[in-house]
Amino acid sequence: MDKKPPGEDSPERIQPDKVRVVRQEDYREEYANSVQVNVSVWDFFLQFGRLKMQSGSDVTFSSFLGVYMSPQQAKALHLVLSQNIAQYESAFGTIQIDKSQANVEAGARLVQ
Repeated sequence: MDKKPPGEDSPERIQPDKVRVVRQEDYREEYANSVQVNVSVWDFFLQFGRLKMQSGSDVTFSSFLGVYMSPQQAKALHLVLSQNIAQYESAFGTIQIDKSQANVEAGARLVQ
């Protein structure tokens, strides 16, 4: 009989009984209306900030926080956000996005 390696559906995988969230002393909350994403072979870098439209086509991005994530953690974040967006839209309706603005507000770059 073949034995499956430990995985997500395996009873051999260790699951914590509960997770306790503790806020560090320097914890803070901010509002971000924009995130810039840079990707390398080693990690994802998310830079959060506020986007302000100036006169004409001038845009100012004021960043206040940068977060590095492993590719695995970035994918886990993607899955959690996808699930939560689906639940939100189920409860409140479809979130409308102007595709032309989405590229400006959430720029992504692959860094080689």
